[in-house]
Amino acid sequence: MDAPELPRDRHARALDGLSRINALSLTAGRIWAQVRRLTPPVSGPLRILDVACGGGDVVLALKRHGEKEDLRVEVSGCDRSPVALEYARARAAKQGLEVEFFQHDALRESLPPGFHFICSSLFLHHLSEDEAVAFLGRLKDYGARLCVQDLLRTRMGYALAWITVRTVTRSPVVRVDGIRSVLAAYSLHEVESLARKAGLRGARIRRCWPQRFSLAWEAA
Repeated sequence: MDAPELPRDRHARALDGLSRINALSLTAGRIWAQVRRLTPPVSGPLRILDVACGGGDVVLALKRHGEKEDLRVEVSGCDRSPVALEYARARAAKQGLEVEFFQHDALRESLPPGFHFICSSLFLHHLSEDEAVAFLGRLKDYGARLCVQDLLRTRMGYALAWITVRTVTRSPVVRVDGIRSVLAAYSLHEVESLARKAGLRGARIRRCWPQRFSLAWEAA
């Protein structure tokens, strides 16, 4: 799905499939639980940023959580793909949600200031070890509360991915990338090592449904 030559319609179908997989995986709900747990009251609205947001389904879900609890939240998403951002903006408009999406290369550009909480899902497995350490270190240096989620490289994870991508989507892109993603993912021990190398002292790393990990961190 990262291939620049991928036609827009196939890219959109793949993002549809990923949205359904994220919903089944309870991705946004876990992030929202971390938002409620880690973030003390702030002056003005609580500003949340989803880095490498893809089609924006997590951004939209977090906004809905905030509205449901009558909390003042401003949720934004950034991604380097203009196709994904166009898709995300269209979904936001269709759902009538006021969120922001902007183009950003998470490996090469500094994040804009002012966010209280940073999250990222299903991005780390795209990165080499050096890139992953640099990415996590960049998020740490930003100083906001963090929640990073991704796949775990396990046999059960491979089996679940094989079944899920054939059940919830007809997108051939997702069916191929889903399996490749598990093979490219990190083990829990490797995630712990990445966090140490990135300086995320005190990070809380745990397994979660379905064969994923959640990393939560805040500055001391």
